[in-house]
Amino acid sequence: MKLHTPIAVSEIAEKIGAEIIGDPNRMVYGLNEIHKVEEGDMTFVDKEKYFDASLNSAATFVIMNRRMHCPEGMTLLICDEPFEAYNSLVIEQRPFVPLTAHVSDTAEIHPTVILEPNVVVGHNVKIGAHTLIQANTTIVSNTIIGEHVNIHPNSVIGSDAFYYKRYGTHHQKWHSGGRVIIEDNVEIGACCTINIGVSGDTVIGEGTKFDSQVHIGHGAVIGKHCLFAAQVGIGGKAIIEDGCCLYGQVGVAQNITIGAGAIVLGQSGVSKNIAGDKTYFGSPCQEVRETYKQLAVLRKLPDLNKLMRALEEFQAKNNNNTQP
Repeated sequence: MKLHTPIAVSEIAEKIGAEIIGDPNRMVYGLNEIHKVEEGDMTFVDKEKYFDASLNSAATFVIMNRRMHCPEGMTLLICDEPFEAYNSLVIEQRPFVPLTAHVSDTAEIHPTVILEPNVVVGHNVKIGAHTLIQANTTIVSNTIIGEHVNIHPNSVIGSDAFYYKRYGTHHQKWHSGGRVIIEDNVEIGACCTINIGVSGDTVIGEGTKFDSQVHIGHGAVIGKHCLFAAQVGIGGKAIIEDGCCLYGQVGVAQNITIGAGAIVLGQSGVSKNIAGDKTYFGSPCQEVRETYKQLAVLRKLPDLNKLMRALEEFQAKNNNNTQP
């Protein structure tokens, strides 16, 4: 997430009680988790196994819990609880503001937009021309919707990221500071849910179409002109490239990429990166021909088992007949 107004790193260090290593005069332009950082962004790390990744990332500022050599061009902020410090900054920059009306007076809605009964539109939402939002749909704050978009009844666009940090036996919620961006000519079916990113944006590309009951996890990026059938579920920060087709009940794990033009057949589970322009099936999925070959062999297993038993019985009889 980008800050509305850049903040001096020295000011942030004072707020969170951190020691500065590096240039204290730089300005912070954004707060992002490590997967989304860009130059000018601040991130955090509190586990040693991720120190190198953070210090070699595009981030300009890193909140961490150990004093280390500061790489050139980077500023470190040292404090006891980096996650708590980072989370507090996100809450400060993107606080929860409850709605007091069905449509916030801060929303920018084009005059040609149709809002059916019981539609809720949050703060700082932008909706482009000729878009239809059907009954009982909720558009959560900071969502951006393009032109000629059709969102069917009872969908929720911009729900919180399902993202928690584990502390012993309990889970601490990450405050969601991202957005949902829906590009032009997208169609969202009934009862779909699209989560905002933890810090970055969840993006639905131009011309993409969803059936009913599709779920998109936090920070996922869906390409242009994709087709998702009913009950598809996309894990957080997954990338689905342009022109992909996912049949009903396909599940996609977090942090993976599906290449452009891929087709994934119904009830498949995608647990690792797969290349584009191929058809996949199974759980875990693989190219459809390989899966069908394996299924063909499995169907023959009962007959093979009978044959093995018959051979064992024949061998046993022969052994008995040859004994003196």
